[in-house]
Amino acid sequence: MRAAIFQGPSDITVGERPDPAIEAPTDAIVRVVLACVCGSDLWYYRGESEHPVGSIGHEFIGIVTDIGSEVAGVAVGDLVIAPFIISDGSCPHCLNGSTISCVQGTLFGNGTIDGGQGEAVRVPLASSTLVRVPGSGHSDAVLKSLLTLSDVMSTGHHAAVSAGVKPGDTVAVVGDGAVGLSAVLAAKRLGAERIIALSRHPDRQEVARWFGATDIVEARGTEGEQEVLELTAGIGVDAALECVGTQQSIDTTAAIARPGSVIGIVGVPHGEVPFNPTFFANIGWRGGPAPSRLYIPELMTDVLDGTINPGVVLDYETDLDHTPEAYAAMDERRAIKSLIRVSAP
Repeated sequence: MRAAIFQGPSDITVGERPDPAIEAPTDAIVRVVLACVCGSDLWYYRGESEHPVGSIGHEFIGIVTDIGSEVAGVAVGDLVIAPFIISDGSCPHCLNGSTISCVQGTLFGNGTIDGGQGEAVRVPLASSTLVRVPGSGHSDAVLKSLLTLSDVMSTGHHAAVSAGVKPGDTVAVVGDGAVGLSAVLAAKRLGAERIIALSRHPDRQEVARWFGATDIVEARGTEGEQEVLELTAGIGVDAALECVGTQQSIDTTAAIARPGSVIGIVGVPHGEVPFNPTFFANIGWRGGPAPSRLYIPELMTDVLDGTINPGVVLDYETDLDHTPEAYAAMDERRAIKSLIRVSAP
């Protein structure tokens, strides 16, 4: 099959990979329809995180083409959403809300589904991992939004949930990438009254406002922190959502959170989390990789009934053979998030 291949920093190629096959009775094979490039993929692309040479990509939706003898709940021909980490849904960690820490999932490396930027993927623990999409004939816009539930929208939602966003809150979102914009939408969905988006890019500001942002702060660092504090009469925000992972974004998030609040952090940290300063203000830190499998069903309902349209963040698209251009577009900030069309629905 054809697939994107990670060769090293700044080096993505497209070539032949072995076709996936059923290896265990709990496996399913999914033909990829739509995939996309994740912000975490960019860390590998930029050489700031390690990734082995080989298949890459963990955000995709597709059609089930084969199942093992013990798979239930999904069938050949079903359209499914694949959360980026596999889980059995029944281990102590899954039952405690951390499907990313599934005991069974960790038996498959780190549990992350890899190879989504390719024509087909083997998905272990398919019964409990894959989410079947009801209905048929979904529009392209709906398919794009369903794709975001595999990771990016679920991650933005996780930031808002982790910070305890509730109706009437004032929320600040640090980061205007696809995760940050998804967090704006998530905060709006949970009832936030005022949403401050920290963004310097007009195209992303437009999406942020469309998703529910009421205020835009363009400044960064100390100046940006001061602007947010001025907007909140010096108090700080009820919920601060960290959606980047750089040292500056982490520090800014800590500086604008009001005493007694909780910071929702979902940007993969590439800096030190300043626990000591927030400790003395009774500010908590909560977050991490999103347990997407828990969030997909409720978010999918809102996508299918038209309540939310997170697929708007997918503003650049190409086919599988041009996956390297999808990475370059995001790396050069010409795209918020790149969509890869792999096959027909």
